[in-house]
Amino acid sequence: MINKIIRYFLENRVITMLLLALVVVWGVSTAPFNWHGGIVPRNPIPVDAIPDIGDNQQIVATEWMGRSPKDIQDQITYPPPRCWAYRE
Repeated sequence: MINKIIRYFLENRVITMLLLALVVVWGVSTAPFNWHGGIVPRNPIPVDAIPDIGDNQQIVATEWMGRSPKDIQDQITYPPPRCWAYRE
């Protein structure tokens, strides 16, 4: 099945180029960037629709009397997020 599709597109290069051009025009028209190409009407995907795949951040407020901020960072604040990152 796949071989037949590949063979069809290899033998019909005009159709292949038209399909490629259609995909490129669609990609440009839906890109969420501020491109000013007046040829293609734009219908961009909102940036909010693109998922945020960055690291989750937690704020941990701790107090430990008589200790430096570096000690608190190393012994209290840093270990929980490190453990949460490797949780299954």
